[in-house]
Amino acid sequence: MMGAIMCLGVATANSVLVVTFARTHLQEGMDSVKAAWEAGTGRLRPVIMTATAMIIGMLPMALGLGEGGEQNAPLGRAVIGGLMLATVATLLFVPVVFSLLHRQAADTAKAEPKENVPSTELSEAIHAT
Repeated sequence: MMGAIMCLGVATANSVLVVTFARTHLQEGMDSVKAAWEAGTGRLRPVIMTATAMIIGMLPMALGLGEGGEQNAPLGRAVIGGLMLATVATLLFVPVVFSLLHRQAADTAKAEPKENVPSTELSEAIHAT
């Protein structure tokens, strides 16, 4: 359980960075797919560096070396496996879901009629009088 909590914390932090970066690009006028791609490639190095540092830090624990080390080895292995999966999910799954959700939101916004904008016939009638 403790290993799962550690992995979730790191994965959440990395995912928040990717989504924040993508939203910044989205506000700059990029479409959702391009913003997600830029966020994934732009945050690739920091995400991999964070995961690699934690994996290297957990290697001695996962190997179970020393007296009583075999008790903590499953925790180290769980954290390493979880970090590998979380890193792949952060770099692939999060940008894909971001682009799909924002594309759907953009399509919905385009489909909804504007309430306070007069129709073309009404605006032509107003300008004709």
